[in-house]
Amino acid sequence: MEFVPGDLGRRALVDAIVLIGGPLALGLSHGNRIGWRVNRIAIRNAVLLSMFVLPFYLIGSTLPTIRAFYPMWETSAAPSEFLPHAVKLFVLALAAETYYRGLLCVGVKEIGFKAVLISPVVYMFHHASKPPIEFLLSGPTDILFGAVDYKSNSILPSVIAHGAGLVLLDWLVLHDPLFDPVPYLRYFEWLPMPV
Repeated sequence: MEFVPGDLGRRALVDAIVLIGGPLALGLSHGNRIGWRVNRIAIRNAVLLSMFVLPFYLIGSTLPTIRAFYPMWETSAAPSEFLPHAVKLFVLALAAETYYRGLLCVGVKEIGFKAVLISPVVYMFHHASKPPIEFLLSGPTDILFGAVDYKSNSILPSVIAHGAGLVLLDWLVLHDPLFDPVPYLRYFEWLPMPV
């Protein structure tokens, strides 16, 4: 992560080459499929997973640490600027999910359900520079996304949930919060980190 470009467009290109091209080439060269499938089960699970994570993005977008961090790349809510930004975010999500859930989970499905436990630590390191609450939730999220993709035999659920979530989060942070989180923050004072 220290060597990836800071610009979103260049980052999307590098991630596409390394995290999409690499796993696809590795999978093809070894006769493995890495979850690039679209079928009824994958679509149903994509909808269900997206609905499950939606509240996390909605509530997260109101938290001070999240609002201070996002959007990671400069953009505005103007459609002419935000739509290309959203497409690039989806490329990042597709790249990340191709690597984490495709190569490291669905791609090694023959080892059984424990495949969903291969990437959480690496995925958490990937989120180490993010706000503490996001870092804390990244491990369980990795396991959840991996389990859904494993059962779907497709990375479509995590690509849709992750990609739509990134786009939604940036959109929400560019606007006033959906609600004032301050009255509710006292319920999280026990956490050993800022929210």
